[in-house]
Amino acid sequence: MSQISLDIQCQECPIRHRAVCAKCDSDELEALELIKYYRNYEAGQSIAWAGDELTFVASVVRGVASLSQTLEDGRTQMVGLLLPSDFIGRPGRAHSPYDVIAVSDVTLCCFRRKPFEQLLMTTPHVAERLLDMTLDELDAAREWMLILGRKTAREKIASLLAIIARRESVIGMSSLSGQININLPLTREAMADYLGLTLETVSRQISALKREGIIHLDGKRRIRVDDFQALLLETGDDMDGGMIP
Repeated sequence: MSQISLDIQCQECPIRHRAVCAKCDSDELEALELIKYYRNYEAGQSIAWAGDELTFVASVVRGVASLSQTLEDGRTQMVGLLLPSDFIGRPGRAHSPYDVIAVSDVTLCCFRRKPFEQLLMTTPHVAERLLDMTLDELDAAREWMLILGRKTAREKIASLLAIIARRESVIGMSSLSGQININLPLTREAMADYLGLTLETVSRQISALKREGIIHLDGKRRIRVDDFQALLLETGDDMDGGMIP
């Protein structure tokens, strides 16, 4: 890990309209600038181990990180992914409850934790946005409970691809209209861990989706989807919200 000097103006930040500062006016952005710095992590590096004291909270500017928990017998379960604009840390909590690992090269926009907690008391736009993000995270956790608990292997793979495509669309990395290119942040081994599947099952289901023309592979981590609605049909979700006969 390294603390790096970047000259990113908040108004020009790629996650400006999705991060914790999304609702801030110019004065509030100036207050955040005073406690802001950047950290860079290489793929595979630890951002925090469970139980570590976190002296900062942060927004992911680029890259992807994983959240995981380890059981007493050494078994590890990935419980979440942090994509660009996601928030790391929790005001009022000094220690990390999860292992946070950089899946790819990651840049964080960090805020010193104590000053950030004080700023929440005087900057309602930051507090409001943080609440919105927390509720979005709750919705995502509930969706993931459904994916892990009830969906088939094929539906799990399709759901993960759809979630990543939606997130890339929201932060302006792609569009959900026309041809979609998904930059897959996980290896197949990591996908298997995250989805509770074996590596062989992940590879078999991806090959099946490719064979049926639902997805097209462009290298190991890039996937092209010509028809997003066709991918959504593979997720098993009730697309029209009506009664299932």
